[in-house]
Amino acid sequence: MSADHTVPTVVKLGGSCLDDLEAGWWDDLARHGRDRPLVLVHGWSKPLRRLDARYGEPSAILRDRYGNQSRWTTPEVIDDIKTVSAVLAEDVLARLESRGVTAERLLGSDGLVSAGEGERWWWREKQLVELENLVGPITGVDPAPLKNLQPGHAYLVTPLARNAAGQEVNTDADRAAAAIAGATGARDLVLVTDVGHLLIDGEPVRRIGARDAAAFRDKGAKGGMRKKLRAAGEALDHGVERVVIGSAAVTELLAGSTGTLVTGAPAPGTGAGA
Repeated sequence: MSADHTVPTVVKLGGSCLDDLEAGWWDDLARHGRDRPLVLVHGWSKPLRRLDARYGEPSAILRDRYGNQSRWTTPEVIDDIKTVSAVLAEDVLARLESRGVTAERLLGSDGLVSAGEGERWWWREKQLVELENLVGPITGVDPAPLKNLQPGHAYLVTPLARNAAGQEVNTDADRAAAAIAGATGARDLVLVTDVGHLLIDGEPVRRIGARDAAAFRDKGAKGGMRKKLRAAGEALDHGVERVVIGSAAVTELLAGSTGTLVTGAPAPGTGAGA
């Protein structure tokens, strides 16, 4: 592990699994955070559906012409994302601070994450239509707002971004975490989700190289795992050494005792059960 104690561990907290993280999980995260800075990037899928049932309807999800899935995002949706993330942040920060780790919330759109122009044509209810959808690909991360990267302190990032027109836009939380990990020189990116491992042909994969992960992403991965594998590849391209995907405690995932480890180098015996 690097001797530079300003280098963070970046952890993406899936919006679907936050309610299921028990006290012991937070105890473990805080122990790790007392030794190394933490940057947490959160999702909001489940809290958003809880706020308004319409966010769980199929019409709330669009696909672009390449098959990539996106939430249909209007200015009202941005406001709702901020509403649920503020509540979520209050809970997460309290959990960390009660365990001796100071913490602060940061909107990605406040100078941290920049986005490019989004797609204008989307498949919605089996029709290709032109929509102004406030989403955009991440084009850069300026780590300057992360002014206090030191052991015992954590940032919780809401993965909104700002585009060249000055609009706040929605971004994918996994890919935002990957970009932030690269920009901060993080060695490790941990993608905490509600599944224990990447599965190939129904079998858990313990370790996989980036090339094989990309091949499976393009041919066999579905939904959220497809995005996680894309984020893993982007993180490795940005200089991150390891990406771990799983549902266990962060130190267990980093130790390689559970979860799926994705590395830049090909893994001997890569494949199901490797």
